[in-house]
Amino acid sequence: MVPIIVVGVDGSAPSLAAVEYAAEDAARRHAALRIIHARSAAVRDAELNAVQERHHQDVLAEAQRRAWECAPDIRISAQLVVGPPAERLREAAHDAEEVVIGSRGKGGFAGLILGSVSLSMVGHIPGPVVVVRKPAQRIYGRLVVGYDGGDESETALEFAFAEADRRGARLKLVYAWEPPSFAASAVVYGALLQQLFDERIASVWQRLTPWTQKYPHIPVERVATCGHPVFLLSEESRTADLVVVGSRGRGTLASTALGSVGHGLLHRAHCPVAVVAEERRR
Repeated sequence: MVPIIVVGVDGSAPSLAAVEYAAEDAARRHAALRIIHARSAAVRDAELNAVQERHHQDVLAEAQRRAWECAPDIRISAQLVVGPPAERLREAAHDAEEVVIGSRGKGGFAGLILGSVSLSMVGHIPGPVVVVRKPAQRIYGRLVVGYDGGDESETALEFAFAEADRRGARLKLVYAWEPPSFAASAVVYGALLQQLFDERIASVWQRLTPWTQKYPHIPVERVATCGHPVFLLSEESRTADLVVVGSRGRGTLASTALGSVGHGLLHRAHCPVAVVAEERRR
């Protein structure tokens, strides 16, 4: 069965960038691309309704054109659906391997990051959700994954290694540790905090062994440091093709889908971000 990638489009620049990303990813995965555009119900005025219909068809046609330019050999379908965009996109993605959306939209997909629509998408539908802000200016051949050793970051790690394998890319694993809140005023406990940090790093890196053994051909760089994950991952995104995080984590990556870390990264990242839901939550 041919895998499917779904992309939501509304004619905005970010959504067209999402179409380009989705088309290229479909080619890498030997998948079919399903383009979804949502519109409101028809109005009573026949002339106005005809104008709106032409506009929506133009949006779909432009999205198809962009997709074919990026990946002329993939199978592409385009659907104009009626109703709330998040609901229609979720329905279209029921059998998808991946969903791709623009970071901000207009009309049908406005507010996908900032509003209630995003809360019903990122981390809550089957498969990874990739959020794209703008077209890639260059290819770095490097992916970044935020890893904290939790179950959801294992899911993100699985996705990241498989994606690096498909792209022939390097992988950088970032572990960000935020010291306990009392640490700033507990100078006398510096040695103890360092010990806790070292022990945590050793435990986290040990959990990577099965993945590096499964993908021995993928160059892996490991970075462990103290700091906030949003800042660290957004800085790493400057020279990355994709940043991967779990939809929820523990410790520093907690609530990536719904909380401040995930929203902060989606706002600040300089490249596409893949939010991968834990398997049991799909």
